[in-house]
Amino acid sequence: MTGMVRATGSGRVVAVWERRGLSARMRRLLLEGDAEGRYAGHNESDAGFRMTMALAVGCSQPGRAWSPADFFEALIYTPTPGGVWARRLRERKGSSYAEAKLTAMLEKARTLVAGSPEIRSRDDALEVVGAVRRRVESVCWRARGGGDTDFKNLVARLELCEREGGLDHTVSVRRLAELMGCAKATAEASTARLLKAGWLVMKASGSGKDHGTRWLLKVPDSPDAGRGSEGGARLGQLPTSGERGEDTVPAVHIDGSVRTDSRDLGAVMGHDAFHRFGHGTSGARLLACLDAVDGISGTELQTATGLHRTTVARRMSALVADGLVAELDGLYYLAAALAVPGRLHPDPDVLAQSAEQRGTSGLAARRRERHARDRSHYLNWLKERAERRRPAGPRLALVPEGVLDPDTGELLDPRWAGWHVADRHHPVWFDDPSPEPEAAGAGAACA
Repeated sequence: MTGMVRATGSGRVVAVWERRGLSARMRRLLLEGDAEGRYAGHNESDAGFRMTMALAVGCSQPGRAWSPADFFEALIYTPTPGGVWARRLRERKGSSYAEAKLTAMLEKARTLVAGSPEIRSRDDALEVVGAVRRRVESVCWRARGGGDTDFKNLVARLELCEREGGLDHTVSVRRLAELMGCAKATAEASTARLLKAGWLVMKASGSGKDHGTRWLLKVPDSPDAGRGSEGGARLGQLPTSGERGEDTVPAVHIDGSVRTDSRDLGAVMGHDAFHRFGHGTSGARLLACLDAVDGISGTELQTATGLHRTTVARRMSALVADGLVAELDGLYYLAAALAVPGRLHPDPDVLAQSAEQRGTSGLAARRRERHARDRSHYLNWLKERAERRRPAGPRLALVPEGVLDPDTGELLDPRWAGWHVADRHHPVWFDDPSPEPEAAGAGAACA
């Protein structure tokens, strides 16, 4: 293959991606193409552009800065599956245009990488996500006004970010609602609030049947942005007294002994047992504060979550009754069935039994079924719209054959007198039916 390999001083031929180096993921993308459909676009050309841009970013990482010539060699002058879009571009618009386009994409990728934190491995990416998680857990989230729902929204997105290995993530509103354990409209309203507060940036709006919306999770630029509400308690400050559930303070006790683990909250918040008709979001947050060994008092839980004392007492009583929490000498412990060393481990059978006692069993399944029907209806609508947009058949000829002599242009049917019938699909009427001398032989109407 011309351009695919290059001989070294020792006589061994080495491919450009071997000489310059690529991550395992980028190597698969270059040599196998987008087998996972990660870079699917609106059409084949859009998908090719996205995949090429991803390769440009992969070739611009620190220590792997490819030159434009290396990029051309791997994508244009080597029959790699990842370079199909670049080679088609070269066929359509020439080598100069294709090389200039790839050079611009490589420069854009270098600018993007230079302005981003240096990430050399998945551990580095998880550290960036962890920094945002710590910031989320330190924010004052008010229960009133949807702050607790926004907290669940961010927790669900953090789980997605850890799976994808970065703050960029793709999720549809229906999938997000299923992870949060709430209605689709509730998830939409929460996302709108987080966008306004600066926690989210929309990178690309989802469209079509295979594309969710692409988001970027970030810490707001303003130090006070994203707090549960104005005037809420700050980190290390006791919740203000007032109406029940008015304020939700950062889920950390003053001495750091009690906190709400966002990972534990994410493990239970979507279950039927913590539906709003069951233990609710407040019950999930309280459960995520508990430990199987160290007992926690109701006052500490009130301070850690900012919930009113009557709310804490009512929720904890229900959790104890369902066997999710154990109470001893005024202290609350995580039930042994839900505890593993270090964190909450929800037992499906125990949570299912709790949901059955609260009358919320099956609500999550019904939500997923409803979302599946919505997706099916949406796909049918897309299919019907595509069929409606298909071009119609042959154009309708308004002037029948035989009205005009094709050789001489003479009008043979007197009923079409006064009409210009050279175009059978679009006859034109003249106020003066008398033919013009120069137009008579060209198919003009004649009396």
